[in-house]
Order: sequence, then C-alpha cells, then structure tokens
Amino acid sequence: MNQIRRWRRILILSLLLLSVFAPIVFVSNRLKSITSVDRGEFIEEVSDIRYKTTNDLRLTATEQDEESFKEPKQILQDQELNHVVRSSPSDKIHDDSQSIEGDNATVLSETGGGNNNKTMEEQPVVSRQTTTSSDAGEKYSAKDIQLNHKTEFQTPLAKSEKNTRVQLERATDERVKEIRDKIIQAKAYLNLALPGNNSQIVKELRVRTKELERAVGEATKDKHLSKSTPQRLKAMELALYKVSRVFHNCPAIATKLHAMTYKTEEQARAQKKQAAYLMQLAARTTPKGLHCLSMRLTTEYFTLDHERKKPFQQSYNDPDLYHYAVFSDNVLACAVVVNSTISSSKDPGKIVIHLVTDSLNYPSISMWFTLNPEGRATIKILNIDEMNVLPLDHAQMLVKQNSSDPRFISALNHARFYLPDIFPGLNKIVLFDHDVVVQRDLSRLWSLDMNGKVVGAVETCLEGEPSYRSMDTLINFSDPWVAQKFDPKACTWAFGMNLFDLNEWRRQDLTSVYLKYFDLGVKRHLWKAGSLPLGWLTFFGQTLPLEKRWNVVGLGHESGVKASDIEQAAVIHYDGIMKPWLDIGIDKYKRYWNIHVAYHHTYLQRCNIHD
Repeated sequence: MNQIRRWRRILILSLLLLSVFAPIVFVSNRLKSITSVDRGEFIEEVSDIRYKTTNDLRLTATEQDEESFKEPKQILQDQELNHVVRSSPSDKIHDDSQSIEGDNATVLSETGGGNNNKTMEEQPVVSRQTTTSSDAGEKYSAKDIQLNHKTEFQTPLAKSEKNTRVQLERATDERVKEIRDKIIQAKAYLNLALPGNNSQIVKELRVRTKELERAVGEATKDKHLSKSTPQRLKAMELALYKVSRVFHNCPAIATKLHAMTYKTEEQARAQKKQAAYLMQLAARTTPKGLHCLSMRLTTEYFTLDHERKKPFQQSYNDPDLYHYAVFSDNVLACAVVVNSTISSSKDPGKIVIHLVTDSLNYPSISMWFTLNPEGRATIKILNIDEMNVLPLDHAQMLVKQNSSDPRFISALNHARFYLPDIFPGLNKIVLFDHDVVVQRDLSRLWSLDMNGKVVGAVETCLEGEPSYRSMDTLINFSDPWVAQKFDPKACTWAFGMNLFDLNEWRRQDLTSVYLKYFDLGVKRHLWKAGSLPLGWLTFFGQTLPLEKRWNVVGLGHESGVKASDIEQAAVIHYDGIMKPWLDIGIDKYKRYWNIHVAYHHTYLQRCNIHD
C-alpha cells in the first residue's frame, strides 16, 4: 500500500514539472527561429508606430482647440497594432522602398478612418512626420517601446457635456419651482370671474390643480417627484392655455390681481402682528413645568422646622469676599446662575451669592437650596418685601409706567437701583441678571481700578455688532430737557453682568437721581418702560468700559452672535424674550444653559422638566 502511494506522488510531481518547463522550452525554440533582420524590422515598425501616434496626437490637439475640445481621433485599432507586432518573417519579404510606401499608405488610411473630413493639407504633414520617424526608429530602446505601448489616453468630456452636468447638479429644483408657479397661476385664474359659460374649464382647472398639488406634495428637489408628474404638468399647461384664451380683458385681470396682492399683504401683516403678540405672551407666561416645580418646593418648605430655615437668613457682609447679587423670581434660573458661578470659580470658598426675591417665591427658592446645598460657597436668600429699603409707594410708582408687560413693572426689576441700601456693609458687588451663565472665573473683576466710576459694563455702541443699541432707541430725544442734558450719540452699555462701586454710588447719591428721572418719565414720555433706559440716564458718564468677553449678549434673540465669542466669554447673557427655559428659546444656545440644570432631579422629573 505504501509503495502505491509513493508512485502516485512521483506521478503527480512529474506532471507538475512538465507543466512548468514545457512552455519555457516552447517559447525558447520559437525565439530562436527569429533572425536578426526580423528583429531589426520589428523594432523599426514598433518605433514607427510610436512616432505616428505622437504626431497624430499633436494634430488632434490642434484640431481640438479649433473645434472646442472634441473627442480625439483614434490613431490605431488594437487589432492593427497586434498585427504589426506579431507579424512573422514570411510577411516581411518586401524591400525598403515598398516598406516605406506601405507605411505611408497605412498612416494615411488610418488617419482617414479616424476623421474622414481631414483636409488635404493635413495629410502631407502626417506623411512627412511618419517618414522622419521611420528613419529615427532605431534610436529608441525596447523599454521606450514598452512604455509607449502601455500608454492609454482618456477621452476628455466635451464642453457641452460639462455644462450639462453642471446644470444638472445645480438645477435640482427647477421642475419643483415650475410646478409651484403653475399652481399659483391656476389659483389666480380660479379667483377671477370667468366670463360666459365656462364651468367646464373651471372644473378642469380645479382638477388639474389638485392633481399637481398631490404630485408635488412636500417635495423640494426634482428627484423627489413621482414619475407621473411630467404628464400632470403637461395637462396643467394645456388647461392654463384654454383658460388664457377665454380672458381678453387684460385691464380687468390686472385690477383683480392687484386686489389679490393687496389682500395677501394685509393677511401677511396681520399674521406677523399675531405672531409677535404670541411671542410676547409666551415670554411673560410661566411654563407649566416651572410653575409645578415652584408649587412642590413651596409645599415642602412649609413642612420644615424653624432650625433648617436659619442658614439662609444669616448675614454675610464681609467686604473681603466676592459678593454676587441676583434679583429673580425663577427658582430654576437662580439654580443655574449659582451652579455656573461656583463651578467656574478657582476659589469658590470666597464666593457669597445673594439671591433677592419676593414673598411669593422666597419659599420655593429657599427649599431648592435646602435640598441641594452648595458646601463650597455661601448662599444668602433675601426677601425684598421684608426689607425696609424700597419706598412705601414703590409699587404704585411702577404701575404708573402704563406697561402691560409685568416684567417691566416688577419690583425686582427696579430693586437694582437700591443696591447700596440693600447691602449697606459692602463696598463692591457684581450684579447678575437671572438669565446669565458664568463660564469663566471672575476673581479678576475685584482687582479692577474703577477710576472714580460707579458701574463697570460692556459697551453696546459699536455699529455692526449684534449687541448694538443707540440711546435714541429707548430714550425720547425729541423732548427738549432730554436733548439738552444727554447726548444721543453717547455710548450705551448692557445689564446682565455689572460691577458696582457702592461707596462711589453712595457718595454721588445716584438712587435719588434715579427717583428724579423716574418721576419725570411718568409725567411726560421720556423713555420706554423698563430698567435699561433708566440705567443709561442714572449712570450717564459714570460707566467704566469692560472688555467684550466679560459679558456676551444676544443669546435671547436672533442676533447672529458667533460661536467663538460664546465659547471665549466669561458670562453669556440671554437678553431678549427667547429665554432658555422657555419653549421659544433658541435651540443652538440652549445647550450652554442646559449643562447646569440637574434634569435628573426628582422634582424636575415629576414636573416633566427635561432637556
């Protein structure tokens, strides 16, 4: 058995060796039969082919310049090239003169096959170039011949084909636009009173309009259209043609179209006013989830014992600490300001945050920070209604502004003008609006030299910037007293993050200045409702400009503020009506606020407050 296996292996190996060496022996015998003369003719003819290819390509390039880049002519077919290379010695019995004439004839015939319209002037040029190349054929090595044989030429696109391709890429919605134009045209005809008995035309036009509306649907690109759309478009064009032949009174049609245009513009203005009203209504309305959170926290607060309420009622008036004040009735906004300020600080142990609110919201804010204590910094919660710093008739004064927006007549909005009275033991304080997010450490603010100024703020008077505002946008400079006392070209500034020198404020008694201007504004229309124009008037000439990065504004409306400015800002301000806790907030800006909200908190989940 072992001997049979051995012979079988030997047989298999023998067959393998025979399959390897047999082709080698066959090729070597074949090469020996080729003489040296045949080899010379072989090299000469192949080099001749190379010259013919090169010269004819030059002619082709010249013709392409004249004919706007047409497809290059084919110089030699693959079968003809193989025939020249594989020719046997028996085919090479012609003499030198016959060979030259044959070569010339071959080139002329091949060139003519590529382009039958070639002029007689081009053919002698090709013949002369081919003859020259035949004489110099022996100067090229076999390596050059192989490289020339492997060269492939890619057919360039014609100019018309390129333009067509570009048009197809760009005009991807031309058909959709055309269809929508036809629909508008059809509806315009349907709104006109058709003369005579043309009920059949009206019915047909209505049917075609509905068909085309269903065909286009919500499509925005031509590729989204159905296959039946072209047929329906042709039917619509035919119906429009029939209708157009019915109307002969062009002035009457023009009058009707003008009336339709005017009516549409009126509807657009009404819709615009309604949208603006709804936006303002949404801005001044408390969201359901936020109201739920406030109610739940208030209920829990009244179940606390007296001892757990004391920590937020202690006094922290150390002037060496970093004091921040926030006036707010929004518990979630207060939480974001506190969390962002502490997390961005390099030394949170020196931070004291004073949260000033009213009697209605004091329990909920106190309960939130009782459930979520911040051990790294100090939180102090104040009730403005229990402090004897505001005038007794302060509420009646604010109502006199005749504003329907509760934000403008809120006591917390105007309580900022009583900062020296609310914090009598402090020298400096940073005032935050409750719609800000702190992103950088603010300790450098406390080492700024105020140069005798009262308030440090970021200016908003650079034209072209998203934050630009001029004095006359909120202040009435048509009043002689205002025009004489203030400059309409003076630089404005923004609330949101402001550094106040309370000692200088007390020395100049600017709170009395505020009350004076407030009374004048109530008697005659001097400024628009709100605290910002009053701030410009009260602190006129008392402002220290800060770098823009300290307070980047414009995140509460479509201002176009750059993402790079937001990332580099120390404080970002959601000024405007699109607050981040509202549904109308701008999504691309909300994420800076959301990262400081504890959406996993039990109370937030129960009130359906989510990211």
